[in-house]
Amino acid sequence: MLSQLLKPIKIVLRGELQKFVHKDFHEVVQRMTVIDTFLFLIVHFVDKLGIWHKLPVILGLLYLAVRRHLHQEYNLFNVGRTPVGVRFNPVDFPYRTADGKYNDPFNEGAGAQGSFFGRNIHPVDQSKTLLKPDPMVVATKLLARRKLIDTGKQFNMIAASWIQFMIHDWIDHLEDTKQVELVAPREVASECPLKSFKFFKTKQVSTGFFDNKTGSINVRTPWWDGSVLYGSNAEKLGKVRTYKDGKLKIADDDLLLHDNDGVAISGDVRNSWAGVSTLQALFIREHNAVCDALKKEDEDLEDEDLYRYARLVTSAVIAKVHTIDWTVELLKMDTLLAGMRGNWYGLLGKKFKDTFGHVGGAILGGLVGLKKPDNHGVPYSLTEEFASVYRMHSLLPDDFHLRDISVDPDHNKSPPLVEKVPMANMIGHKGEETSKKMGFTALLVSMGHQSSGALELWNYPQWLRDLIPHDMDGKDRADHIDLAALEVYRDRERRVARYNDFRRGLFLIPISKWEDLTDDEGAIEVLREVYGDDVEELDILVGLMAEKKIKGFAISETAFVIFLIMASRRLEADRFFTSHFNEETYTKKGLEWVNTTESLKDVIERHYPEISNKWMNSSSAFSVWDSPPNKPNPIPIYFRLPH
Repeated sequence: MLSQLLKPIKIVLRGELQKFVHKDFHEVVQRMTVIDTFLFLIVHFVDKLGIWHKLPVILGLLYLAVRRHLHQEYNLFNVGRTPVGVRFNPVDFPYRTADGKYNDPFNEGAGAQGSFFGRNIHPVDQSKTLLKPDPMVVATKLLARRKLIDTGKQFNMIAASWIQFMIHDWIDHLEDTKQVELVAPREVASECPLKSFKFFKTKQVSTGFFDNKTGSINVRTPWWDGSVLYGSNAEKLGKVRTYKDGKLKIADDDLLLHDNDGVAISGDVRNSWAGVSTLQALFIREHNAVCDALKKEDEDLEDEDLYRYARLVTSAVIAKVHTIDWTVELLKMDTLLAGMRGNWYGLLGKKFKDTFGHVGGAILGGLVGLKKPDNHGVPYSLTEEFASVYRMHSLLPDDFHLRDISVDPDHNKSPPLVEKVPMANMIGHKGEETSKKMGFTALLVSMGHQSSGALELWNYPQWLRDLIPHDMDGKDRADHIDLAALEVYRDRERRVARYNDFRRGLFLIPISKWEDLTDDEGAIEVLREVYGDDVEELDILVGLMAEKKIKGFAISETAFVIFLIMASRRLEADRFFTSHFNEETYTKKGLEWVNTTESLKDVIERHYPEISNKWMNSSSAFSVWDSPPNKPNPIPIYFRLPH
């Protein structure tokens, strides 16, 4: 009765509130609860002013917490059917399975190899506009590198390799058996390395569900389970294990082993390069060191036990490094430093959590160690939109700068440059051969001292426009591809919204003219040449590269919002980071190993102390190594103001 009486009042109030809301959000606000409407108004007001990143840290965190809540409520869409009821007893699976199954007690297939990609935004059918404008025109006129733009000292080649290392852990689409051919239009043909190229379509599979009737299949396990090292199924796992003391295979030179066909032996080596292989080798060494430490603590542990515990520990170390080290360098501002550490430790901080354990909920105690996982009512997956914003190939340079580690470093620990090796010699099978000649130490030190490319227009490597792709077994395919053009096509093919609809779907104010996107007059001229005056046609990849960046951000704000949702989700939906993040599951020694590791620098120092001591001047292994270490800041982080 009361709700009926209040209904007309709510209608009047909503009508008044809509005067303050951008017209594109009127419909979604109508579907929100009263509390969420109020929260949306706060976020929307701050967005109109464009000031969240200029707020004091504590207010910036509040803004991000409110925005994350809204996205958890309105930007998680399941693809496929969902089982009902408890499906298995977690006690029967106190370890990470080979294919990602049996993590979620209510859905044994959630996060497994072969599960669907989810959605953050409803799909947009683009079957009639797949070639509008032509992907090869877009790639040539707006993406192709003219001259390398780098990230200065902020982000190095280890950081660039790290995100590819993570992609090989999380996502890869199942392909169809049918091929598509793209042909370069006459207007750009002379500038295209390939005049045409063929590739396999993304396979669309029936979901058996009334909403999102078809979807794409993820052939990797989307959990943070280290599948980049272990593979995403039992067959691959069997190839990387030694079956002795729980360890993984590694060559005597500390690089990856190779099979008789020259294919590297590790969890996922498809479409890879020497930088990713170097990180795989480092974390195989980490896994094997955990095995040794656990064996030393308990000699009765057998091969299978040691492998399972070491996988849990190594996967957690990788997740922690990504959360409180890599992401902090990617989004270099105090608000995100506090936010990412808050995801792991909570607002109460590391010292409190180390002393008293997890206290309070996600805000005070962090996502890691929650009493139970939380998927917000939607089975865990990574999403099509997540895959789109992780298109970061512009981070790669034209040449790999090989350093001379046989001489003493200079005052800032920088070794002299020996040779500029074309990146084409560092990828695929050729890259594996090149890396063997260089050696692990030279590879890692060289990567540490080289800046990555920047995520900007006109900075997509030309050598990626004539690329030999791999089949599912990591072997070379016959047809070369233009990866820049292919990535534009993939987003359209997979029904990922174009830039403006993408922003609307994330409650971000859309652009109405090109000047809203960028201040670069040259970019605006070419955007008009390619897309006309129709900003709705703008492809998501181009928009992400063109968008004005927040100071300290290596990525766009639009991409960041997807990060905001999914970075938290990878932790809070996984029982091995929540209810089972304990000594019983990890062992006492294993949990201690995770809790005392704070950065990639810690991992490097554990195995190669001479590398860190001699060649690394920076505070983070993801910053260029000759940069000065961070200066201590006496002001408590929550009371800081942005620079």
